[in-house]
Amino acid sequence: MTAPGPRVLVVGEALTDIIQTSGGSREHPGGSPANVALGLARLGVPTSFLTALGRDARGEAIASRLTQSGVAVLPESWSLEATSTAAAAIQDDGAAHYTFDIAWTLPVDVDLPAAGHVHIGSIAAFLTPGAERVEEIVAALAPNATVSFDPNIRPALVGDPDDARARFERLAARADVVKLSDEDAAYLYPGLSTREAARAIAELGTRVVAVTAGAQGSMLVLGGDVVEVAPVVTSVADTVGAGDSYMSALLRALLDAGHPRLVPGTRDDLASAGSFAARAAAVTVSRAGAEPPTLEEVPS
Repeated sequence: MTAPGPRVLVVGEALTDIIQTSGGSREHPGGSPANVALGLARLGVPTSFLTALGRDARGEAIASRLTQSGVAVLPESWSLEATSTAAAAIQDDGAAHYTFDIAWTLPVDVDLPAAGHVHIGSIAAFLTPGAERVEEIVAALAPNATVSFDPNIRPALVGDPDDARARFERLAARADVVKLSDEDAAYLYPGLSTREAARAIAELGTRVVAVTAGAQGSMLVLGGDVVEVAPVVTSVADTVGAGDSYMSALLRALLDAGHPRLVPGTRDDLASAGSFAARAAAVTVSRAGAEPPTLEEVPS
């Protein structure tokens, strides 16, 4: 692949994943936007990150992990009394089920770095009071930067489903790329098939819509084109961070291509980006915890 594209600013939550299995529990830095920032940096994309951390051992561990991979954690991120946590119970099939202890807020005055692309997502896009600041940041940056959005819906945290869908659609309408899971699509659009939901999102103005479906692969929608991406066969340690790795790798591919507003020129370009994303996600599910690959670790 070519040299990395523009600097990316990721805005969203970082937290400590408490992984619980039949063999015991362990702690691991996580949070969907933090995982995307980490994945981008490991793939060689210059990345800044605005989040909310506490000055405690968990917050320091999160920041250290990110900075060691090249992510620039903005100083305004140190805004909480205690770093948030998510307890992930891993089932026998590798699926993760979450419970949260999270606070999400952002300061009004933030010295945002120059960025050609901004990524938002997950709890941070829905949980108040920080969600309002996320919308304000996107509104301020969107005229001069491309935008990506992964709702990564957590039903226990997004509030009223109708309100959550309205907020999702406001953000999706500003986004060039939306990535969501088939479960997200079913939550947001319960009366529609996955393909119908993807087309409904595209009609909001989103240029590229990607829907992941785990072992069933993924689907990308661009205008009237639908591209099916086959799953990559791999051994599964757990699925934590798989969608985040897909998101970061998809962004790397689209940013590298240099198309205006990230719109691939052909179906083959779109399929190539989706294939790269799927291969990166397959590496992540083969590892315990959210450990996205470096560029060298993504199979060709």
